[in-house]
Amino acid sequence: MIRLGVRLALTGGRVAIARLALVGGAVAVGVALLLATLAGIDAVQAQNLRYAWLNSAVTSAATGPEARDAAGWALREDYFDGKRMARVDVAVTGPDSPVPPGMTRLPAPGEYYVSPALSRLLAATPADELGDRLPGRQAGLIGDAGLASPDSLVAVVGRTPPEVAGLIGATKVTRMVSVSPQNCEGCYVGVGGDGMTLILSVVAAALLFPLLMFIGTATRLAAARREQRFAAMRLVGATPRQISMIATVESTVAAVAGTLLGFAVFPLLRLGLDRVTFTGERFFLGDIALTWANVLLVGLGVPLGAAVAARAALRRVRITPLGVARRVTPRPPRAWRLVPVVAGLGELAWFIGRKPHTTNGQTEAYLGGIFLTMIGLVVAGPYLTMAGSRVLARLARRPATLIAGRRLADDPRGGFRAVSGLMLALFVTTVATGVITSIVAYRGETPAGTASHNDISVAWYPDHGGKLLRNAQVPAGLTGIPGVRQVLTVRYVEPTGPYWSGVIACADLAGHPDLGHCPPGAQVASVSADLSLWDGGPELLASPVPLGQLPSLPVHSFVVLTDGSAAALERSRTLLENAFPQGVFPATENEWRSDFARTLVQYQRLADVVIVASLVIAGCSLAVSLAGGINERKRPFALLRLTGARLAELRRVITIESAVPLLAVSAVAIAAGFTAAAFFLRSELQYDLKAPGASYYVLVALGVTVSLALIASTMPLLRRVTGPAEVRND
Repeated sequence: MIRLGVRLALTGGRVAIARLALVGGAVAVGVALLLATLAGIDAVQAQNLRYAWLNSAVTSAATGPEARDAAGWALREDYFDGKRMARVDVAVTGPDSPVPPGMTRLPAPGEYYVSPALSRLLAATPADELGDRLPGRQAGLIGDAGLASPDSLVAVVGRTPPEVAGLIGATKVTRMVSVSPQNCEGCYVGVGGDGMTLILSVVAAALLFPLLMFIGTATRLAAARREQRFAAMRLVGATPRQISMIATVESTVAAVAGTLLGFAVFPLLRLGLDRVTFTGERFFLGDIALTWANVLLVGLGVPLGAAVAARAALRRVRITPLGVARRVTPRPPRAWRLVPVVAGLGELAWFIGRKPHTTNGQTEAYLGGIFLTMIGLVVAGPYLTMAGSRVLARLARRPATLIAGRRLADDPRGGFRAVSGLMLALFVTTVATGVITSIVAYRGETPAGTASHNDISVAWYPDHGGKLLRNAQVPAGLTGIPGVRQVLTVRYVEPTGPYWSGVIACADLAGHPDLGHCPPGAQVASVSADLSLWDGGPELLASPVPLGQLPSLPVHSFVVLTDGSAAALERSRTLLENAFPQGVFPATENEWRSDFARTLVQYQRLADVVIVASLVIAGCSLAVSLAGGINERKRPFALLRLTGARLAELRRVITIESAVPLLAVSAVAIAAGFTAAAFFLRSELQYDLKAPGASYYVLVALGVTVSLALIASTMPLLRRVTGPAEVRND
């Protein structure tokens, strides 16, 4: 039977070869994207491991006798031109001081090691904008083992033990941490945990759901003719087990061929993945690799799934040799099919005000709700299609409308199957767009020209281990930098009640309304260290501190007002870092927000990939389903033409039969997507859903229009397959 199944699959004529090519191609696309998704997840994990050593102060801090050979250590975050830089100041305290990966030794005082990307940046940038921040000379490059990405900007600077001890966050470490930040309690340097885990899981599901449906649709191509052939084989003596074996072999041959082709296509996708910054930084090409577990899972799982699907598809002809001829209308879908989608949305709604406190809890809660909603949409689709078809038949005034309505009511599962991929694509598109649009509206970066973009500050925080300076002076030469407009001094007071920890004279703010304005009659205002307004609005609180007391208070920060030019910002930053190495490194408000802004860019990029891939897959699924449906029903359509039905009427039947479920499920998917996004935003971030921009509506309209165009593209096939020859009994 196995040999016969292989022979039928490979030498069964043009129809068999076309079916083999279509199913194999669908499986190849699915396998290639699945492998790319798995490799991407593995690459994120590998990148996290590359970040591990930067967290060494968290879990390997040394005290007491064990600190004898420990290395002095101070990790700080720096910026250049909006790019984040990691700087580690180290001091050798003994012959066994731990050495970071990618380096052969720790730099001595007056030396530094830098990543290749930072080395190139140093060579291309004026020294007063970047190079002067690193004391001494470059002793070497940090190897790939110590870098998260080819674009990582990392510097390891050698200093004396007293110099390192005076820096914020200074400690001593006994070893380099090699545990991924995801598995390290307290580690903070690495790929975003809960958000990245959640979005990667949604990406994988959003790609796989339409993909599995596409493979299922392609597998069902020419199902009716295959069932008739198998029923005929039963009539000449074939047993149900033999029929099942033949069908399983046919589908498995196509699945194996597609799986092998998918593995062959994956290296091409891999070459592109190292250029996509899913996590904000590119991957090393070697990190985008498959594990043996991935290879076995896909290589064995896909053909096995195809074999199971083939056996399940023959359940009607395994009963009797006359099963195909005696096929009856299946029972209509019941209203219970709406329960899963309501349950999925209900779960998301339940967590409003009950947000889980742990990362794993949030992932399970929100991911479970989204997945359950997606499954619920698929389960509810046939019932929604049936409901729409009954309304269509009841309102029919023309034969084509009546025929289409009755056919949909007779087989709502088949009608929905053609548009199921588009339904999921629209749901994912709506959720991603709704969430990202709302987050950007609340927390996106401010445009160039605003204070948060143009003004840079250096601050001291006693609760962060910093030492407040009482007699600090504005560094000489700072006001002479081209582009620097003014330098403001913020003083420190103990925060109480609604007041910030910073105070400033209202006269200093008089010419800068974008930094806020004092209440009428106030002389001193309560402000943040960097003068950011955040959500407090432009109206500042008057401080009870007397104006004459300000000079005696310690300095909280210096805020440099610039024209926003890169040269002014970077020269000011370099001068402030060198003047106050013990403070928090200077940054603009936008740069403090840049980590979150980069996360938004990551999510938007991932959402774009999902949207485009889902729409393409959904379109392919629709085209295959429509072509297969017409081919399967060519005999009934040919009989209708012989009895007087015009070809135009049959075209209307096909159009209505495809367009009704398309529009019905699209509306439901969009509504469910906005609802899920609103519940997630309210639960996780306490945000309200904001209306998406015009690009979303254009994308949805484009997806629906392309789907309708695909429906129209199948019409020429209808003429060819409904000729008189199709009515003859073979």
